[in-house]
Amino acid sequence: MSTIIESILPKVIKKRPSDSHKGNYGRILLIGGSENYGGAIIMAAEGALNSGAGLISVATHAVNLDALHARDPEIMFVDWRDRNLVKLIPQMDVIVCGPGLGVGSVAHTIMTILNQSISAKQTLILDANALTFIGQEPELIPQTAGLIVITPHQMEWQRLSQIRIPYQTDSANVDALKRIFPTQNAILVLKSNHTHVYSKSEPAFVNPIGNPGMATGGMGDTLAGIIGGFTAQFGGNLNSVLAAVYIHSLAGDQLAKNNYVVRPTEISALLPKLMRHYAN
Repeated sequence: MSTIIESILPKVIKKRPSDSHKGNYGRILLIGGSENYGGAIIMAAEGALNSGAGLISVATHAVNLDALHARDPEIMFVDWRDRNLVKLIPQMDVIVCGPGLGVGSVAHTIMTILNQSISAKQTLILDANALTFIGQEPELIPQTAGLIVITPHQMEWQRLSQIRIPYQTDSANVDALKRIFPTQNAILVLKSNHTHVYSKSEPAFVNPIGNPGMATGGMGDTLAGIIGGFTAQFGGNLNSVLAAVYIHSLAGDQLAKNNYVVRPTEISALLPKLMRHYAN
């Protein structure tokens, strides 16, 4: 077991050269937000936006358009029923699917489209109900993604892996990751009070920071968006994921110094300042 330490941030976060443009910092599509859960995909998208992704699109239920653009006009909207979604997916560097997705027929169709459209050049991040679908129908797991990152909390991981929470040891988790994703490059971000990160070939990592003020709805959605933003900019690799996990908790700890409760949107708001500090 290795510990994620602060030095991962300057190792991953790079200063931006003056001759850069939005296309240099990744194209990301976030998919989710059913009628009753639009906030989840908006918080995920805000995590991607404030962590620096260059071009961000959100495919969601049309009812979420006004709220999305009122809060984050920088983000492009796509109706998730749009038939052109299948053409949009291959244009992206990173796909984040799951926050507020629900388990309805449209959500199932989207998972099927993802399975058929993801390429080896892309990173796919699966959260929340996207994990429910692949747990029920393993054939929905894409075979061709360059990297798959899954971000379950412990109960979601129990449903997906069939490992009860008391028995979610490092060795059991790695074995399950290999079993569920036998041919894919996959990373498990297992969310808890001290999140653990697993890959199929590296030692397990534990995040030593974070605080109980972060036990708030939307915290995991925000983390998924930050992972999306980091992998879009800094590459689909383990270090990008580790840095995203660490900075999410670091922001939470700074906010908790003066706040009993830490809101996910406040974490996103703090990211540009933290990233500026650590940019190498």
